[in-house]
Amino acid sequence: MSGNIWSALARQAKQQGSLRQAFTDDPNRADKFSVTAGNIVLDYSKNLIDQTSWALLQDLAQQSSIKSTLARMLTGDKINITEQRAVWHMLLRKKDLTALTPEQSVVANDILDCRNKMAQLVKQLHAKEYLGYTGQAITDVIWIGVGGSLLGPQVAVEALTPYHCKHIKLHFVGNIDPVVVHDVLAKLTPATTLVCVASKSFGTEESIINGLMVKQWFTDHGANTAAISQHFWAATANIAAATEFGIAEQHILPLWDWVGGRFSVWSAIGLPVAIMVGNDQFNEFLAGAEAMDQHFIETPFASNMPVILALLGIWYVNGFGCQSQAILPYSHYLRLLPSYIQQLDMESNGKSIKLDGHNVSYATAPVIWGDAGTNGQHAYHQLLHQSGLIVPADFILPMQAQHQHSEQHQRLAAHCFAQTQALMQGKTFTEAYQECLSETNSPEQAAALAVHKVSAGNKPSNTLLLPTLSPYYLGSLIALYEHKTFCQGVIWQVNSFDQWGVELGKQLSKPILQALNGSSSQSLDCSTQGLIRRFLAATS
Repeated sequence: MSGNIWSALARQAKQQGSLRQAFTDDPNRADKFSVTAGNIVLDYSKNLIDQTSWALLQDLAQQSSIKSTLARMLTGDKINITEQRAVWHMLLRKKDLTALTPEQSVVANDILDCRNKMAQLVKQLHAKEYLGYTGQAITDVIWIGVGGSLLGPQVAVEALTPYHCKHIKLHFVGNIDPVVVHDVLAKLTPATTLVCVASKSFGTEESIINGLMVKQWFTDHGANTAAISQHFWAATANIAAATEFGIAEQHILPLWDWVGGRFSVWSAIGLPVAIMVGNDQFNEFLAGAEAMDQHFIETPFASNMPVILALLGIWYVNGFGCQSQAILPYSHYLRLLPSYIQQLDMESNGKSIKLDGHNVSYATAPVIWGDAGTNGQHAYHQLLHQSGLIVPADFILPMQAQHQHSEQHQRLAAHCFAQTQALMQGKTFTEAYQECLSETNSPEQAAALAVHKVSAGNKPSNTLLLPTLSPYYLGSLIALYEHKTFCQGVIWQVNSFDQWGVELGKQLSKPILQALNGSSSQSLDCSTQGLIRRFLAATS
């Protein structure tokens, strides 16, 4: 990050004034600090910014390498430097794969072949033409994955519930805890169940172990090798491992090393989405993402929604020392979005080493958390309003409901907008005192109670308005947060496309598992040895 600009921003953060006063002084503040991308609206006026700080943040973006890194990403440069990989997830949602650079055209046929193979499977399932080993049509699909191979399709399938195919049920399996598989299988019949194991390496422990459990379930119900092959599919880059597992090569959908798991819902990892909403709506999902791509690529930074969100996030992490951010979707169908963005953001930018190999001297990714409104209003919103912490929050609301209860949807919207207003303006002691007096308390009682009702305000938030929660706008929303994450990684000078910290725990679990199976644990620390002894004593 540019030292001179950041020094100026640090000084400006200390001088930032009252949001309530800013709205009083400028009745047009919301117009000045709002932007649209397609038909999605971002109102960022309730942020701790003024014209001076915002101009400095724009300078920070201009002096960063966002433009050049984006250009390198689009042309296939290996910007994932630690794994020597290109980053081409935007190609996966591109409709026209003919007007490509020579580098991109190399993978175009692979992408098209994968799309066609997915579409054919979806068509067969929807037409009840895909038959199990007893000749019955498939009614249930188990999707086995973890991390990006699970969260991406899971959030999209949940969000698009109104668009679901009615005669197919989808079941997600991710956690290695065996009760997950047990509970799913308890409701199903092998003869009418299709299984897909998603793992780029086809070596991810959780996915392979869960896949083997489901495979054994088929065997226990009398399915032979041919029957199992008929019922199992894979999404992987390791064809040899998948076929060794027992999956027919014609049932393998490709994954590529140039797309990371948390950016992969547009690939074969999106198969559960296509199965549940159909090929046409899945194409709309891709189209919405591509539209956000074009906005990001073509729009000047001052009006560029992903860049604006990225700059605001950096402003709070590095200017105000904020350690977390809340994602608050006011939609029941978007209740998994905070978990999805949690992985996208924290796995991408939760780094302490810069691209040049040196330690960062500043904070990077915040802790992402949240839940669907209005549930949070009766839980953690208390902290948002009255604690001394500043927790920036993104409020997300689809404006048009997909049901007939318009009055109730208005109530939902009222709660959403009220929360952003309350965070911004707060409640002064005088306002609380007058409120208490109106409730017939004595002046002394009113004063004693009023102090507990004071909210400082000046708490920042963004409000994102979607026209509706359709496949198209969901695609745009997810792509928006992908691009925001990319921009922040560029400005923080970290590699947003590796996740070596995730690998450490996997490595350490292997000798621990060996110790649990009777091998020596002397190489382990005394705490871990003690935990192993207690576990073995309790389970022997």
